[in-house]
Amino acid sequence: MPKRLIRYAVVGCGHIAQVAVLPAFANARRNSKLVAIVSGDPEKREALKKKYELERAVDYSEYDALLKSGDIDAVYIALPNSMHAEYGERAARAGVHVLCEKPMAVTETECELMIRAAREHNVKLMIGYRLHFERANLEAVEIARSGRIGEPRLFTSSFTMTVVPDNIRVKRALGGGTLYDIGVYCINAARALFRDEPTEVRAAATGAIGDVEESVSAILRFPNERLAAFICSFGATKVSEYRLVGTKGELAVDPAYEYAKALEHRLSLDGNLVSERRFAKRDQFAPELLYFSDCVLQNRDPEPSGEEGLADVRVIRALYRSIESDRPVELPPYQRRERPSLEQEIRRPPIEKPELIHAQAPSGGN
Repeated sequence: MPKRLIRYAVVGCGHIAQVAVLPAFANARRNSKLVAIVSGDPEKREALKKKYELERAVDYSEYDALLKSGDIDAVYIALPNSMHAEYGERAARAGVHVLCEKPMAVTETECELMIRAAREHNVKLMIGYRLHFERANLEAVEIARSGRIGEPRLFTSSFTMTVVPDNIRVKRALGGGTLYDIGVYCINAARALFRDEPTEVRAAATGAIGDVEESVSAILRFPNERLAAFICSFGATKVSEYRLVGTKGELAVDPAYEYAKALEHRLSLDGNLVSERRFAKRDQFAPELLYFSDCVLQNRDPEPSGEEGLADVRVIRALYRSIESDRPVELPPYQRRERPSLEQEIRRPPIEKPELIHAQAPSGGN
């Protein structure tokens, strides 16, 4: 008997869904099948239904009926951040497994609501940290853990892009903001590389775009006198890099967070360049699907879990409190035993960018 396929509905058909999530199912056919989409745009629904030969394409008003239909096993939530918690909880309460884009939600309370709903209704909940399955970032975690650069002491990162004023990323009511959209990558990388949780944060913001800040500079204090610092911006040219400095050497990853190009490492020991490595462009979304479907089929708890999503959101919220108060903000202890590791790497070939239907890239256009 062939292994059962996990049947997915993708909820929200904006830019990231069309450019990355929907095409990824072609690389995840071993255990995952796209059978439905949920969108409020009738023209988009029909065009995508035809393009991907889907069984169902429904409006948001039909979401609960789809969840209860028995036609789907899981949802991939690609909605604006402010809608993650509601749609994730509704799926969980219907007994449907939830794979949700990051950030997990806008507040800690919303994250906890999703975690509780998944636990009470015995469904799997995973947050879409694609870099937890990508070789360049997983090898960086291994280098940090191995002691090759000595004891990791400092993490610095820049993640910037230009975003047009009418994009959802700059609408506060939809959960927009630099920290939610791109700062989360820097926070998650620092936590993974230090294998620890920050105890205090401080941040400053400048400028405005839409109704959110244009740029944020942040400092995270970790136990054992370690520091992480990053800058994220919606008003600067595209940069995506981080550097981990240890007592014996450093690792630079540039680009680090991209999904549409090759990533690169530069490893230096005692001030001397030791190696440069290029990691080929891959489909970073199909591995999420493959891994999550295996978790469902084999009844395994996923990493990254809801607790991982909550770990980042609580830092984001503390950083915004620091911006508002112009003071450092202490964080209560938070225990995380599960960390990303090389064992989670899944490789799939890159996909070609499809023609988009009524969807806008952050910088405008298709």
